[in-house]
Amino acid sequence: MKKLTYKSTVISCYIGYVSQAIVNNFYPLLFVMFQKELGITLSQLSFMITANFGIQLITDIICSRAVDRIGYRPSVVTAHLCCAAGLALLGVLPFVMPPYIGLLLATMLSAIGGGIIEVVVSPIIEACPSENKASAMSLLHSFYCWGQMAVVLVSTLAFKIAGIGSWRMLCLVWAAIPFVNAFLYMRVPLNTLPKTEKGGIKELFRQKMFWVFFFMMVCAGASELTMSQWASAFAEDGLGVTKATGDLLGPCMFALFMGISRLFYGKFGEKIRLSSFMAGSSALCVAAYLLAVLAPHPLLSFAGCALCGLSVGIMWPGTFSMGAAAMPMGGTAMFALFALGGDIGCTSGPSIAGNIAAAFDSNLKAGFAFGTVFPLAMLILAVICRKHENKTK
Repeated sequence: MKKLTYKSTVISCYIGYVSQAIVNNFYPLLFVMFQKELGITLSQLSFMITANFGIQLITDIICSRAVDRIGYRPSVVTAHLCCAAGLALLGVLPFVMPPYIGLLLATMLSAIGGGIIEVVVSPIIEACPSENKASAMSLLHSFYCWGQMAVVLVSTLAFKIAGIGSWRMLCLVWAAIPFVNAFLYMRVPLNTLPKTEKGGIKELFRQKMFWVFFFMMVCAGASELTMSQWASAFAEDGLGVTKATGDLLGPCMFALFMGISRLFYGKFGEKIRLSSFMAGSSALCVAAYLLAVLAPHPLLSFAGCALCGLSVGIMWPGTFSMGAAAMPMGGTAMFALFALGGDIGCTSGPSIAGNIAAAFDSNLKAGFAFGTVFPLAMLILAVICRKHENKTK
């Protein structure tokens, strides 16, 4: 059997982020269908988002201590099998038990896999031989965007050809990707990062800059997911377009522009100061949210969704890279805690936005107006990072 190289490891990591994109973005495409056919309410959908990222959050906490003991390979293989099982059962459980309970159970199982992927895949890439770690990290995270686009495009095409009723078969199609990647991860070579220096997690907690990066991750997750989780429903219900048009001009354009941002930094990152790029992106994100909320025409609101994708693209991988550079001995535990911060944002941002929208007669523009808080806080934290860099030079 031919021995695999680190190129195969990188490819498996790319597919890992595609798998996480499937878990996070396939469900929202079905939200309106869940409401109409299964009788699921907007508040219940908000709780599904909370459950997804809440379970990922709990997984992050557990993995911050467990991954170094268990090992990267068993962890990442288990993650992909959980993603595959959750997606496959999504089309089964709502029809053999109360629909909402079935949806929640499938969501929670795939969320466990998504949480482990977030913790393990980034340090696997960080540990691979490469010259520019920040560019490699940004390129890795761009595959989340390409995965999100693939989910939207393929699903929309399937619904157009076979009807929305084909969603149960589509669950099996998407489940096949993490299932196959689990077997690839069984064979690829894996390096590991050094374990967290003496003092462990408590030592990280004592460092002021750790908390700056942690809250940047919270803001990154909230800024990204508040828009991406509700973009499809916002376009379909709030702007009065068809499902296909809403999916293509909402979450699909969001993912495309987010991927372009990450690909751009992956290509030209050596020439750009990351903290400045993060600050500029945060300011653009505030403007994008306001455009989606205040625009007098639907096309301008769609432009706001797209600009939001462009602006949030660097936030998550950029914070990972800045944290790794500032605290090189943070190890896997640091990545797990950063993922925890990100998932706190992923959980709280879209959930609060959904509940605010429900309080204003299902008006998602009200939820998006609240969403401007997160990129504004991100801007402040990015400026703090830039000042810290100037002092340490």
